[in-house]
Amino acid sequence: MAEALTLHEDPRSGNCYKIRLTAALLGLPLATRAYDIMKGETRTPEFLATVNANGRIPVLQIGEGADARFLPESNAACWYLAHGSHLIPEDRFAQADMLRWMFFEQYNHEPNVATLRFWLRFVGEANLSPEQRAQVMPKRIAGSAALDLMNRQLAGHAFFCGEGVTLADIALFAYTHVAEEGGFVLGDYPHINAWIARMQALPGFVPMD
Repeated sequence: MAEALTLHEDPRSGNCYKIRLTAALLGLPLATRAYDIMKGETRTPEFLATVNANGRIPVLQIGEGADARFLPESNAACWYLAHGSHLIPEDRFAQADMLRWMFFEQYNHEPNVATLRFWLRFVGEANLSPEQRAQVMPKRIAGSAALDLMNRQLAGHAFFCGEGVTLADIALFAYTHVAEEGGFVLGDYPHINAWIARMQALPGFVPMD
């Protein structure tokens, strides 16, 4: 992949980490530009006009200058980087199954596990609004259900689909391995813990900042 790659990110974000980890496992050089979402740095007129009109990160920038293209959404950016690599299985069913777990991550896992991590670690429980406080327990229940499903899947599989690590594992690893920062107890999920160790032992693995 000859084009210059730049990740617009907040290093604390698991969604941003997915892209850094994908690039690292593939040996792809990836420049980064950091923003502080707590200070609204992705909502400035310049960011909205030049990086992402949706005001969110991560955004993968492909190329430089007037020819640069910008790709928001973490799983889409991971797919772009991994296209044609071992991180996307060749088998048609395994590829669809990989997408199934990536959709699960964004629909069932991230809105609960990642949101509680953000609220409790970065916002602070004392600073939550009444509406957020009312959502803590439902998100705890839904997040625990997502982790339980993952744990059952990993009871009989080293990775989530196919014959080895795929984008499904990368997508789910990002917020799972720091789930305790959101109040979840990873010790309750032994198969997830074994999988986390396998992920961390992969050649090229980089930790989350």
